[in-house]
Amino acid sequence: MRLLLFALVLVLALLQGRLWLSNDGLREVWRLDDQVFERSEENRELAARNAALEAEVLDLKQGLSATEERARTDLGLVAAGETFFQIIPYQPPSPDDP
Repeated sequence: MRLLLFALVLVLALLQGRLWLSNDGLREVWRLDDQVFERSEENRELAARNAALEAEVLDLKQGLSATEERARTDLGLVAAGETFFQIIPYQPPSPDDP
């Protein structure tokens, strides 16, 4: 009976040591759990970005207003009958300029 009890305690100690101290023990489980959390956060951000891009694609396919806005911002489009004003910020002359 004593030998059986000693064997069970020894097996329990070995299993606990492997659980807490080995490379594939609880530390690895916690590290992987942190990675899963980080990846899920990243996936949520990417899903939101994809939804915004999908909405922009649908708007570009269906409406001209998005195309016109894109042309104005990216290409500097000025429509007929419009006047373009470019406002240059004031920069005071430096003391070194004559």
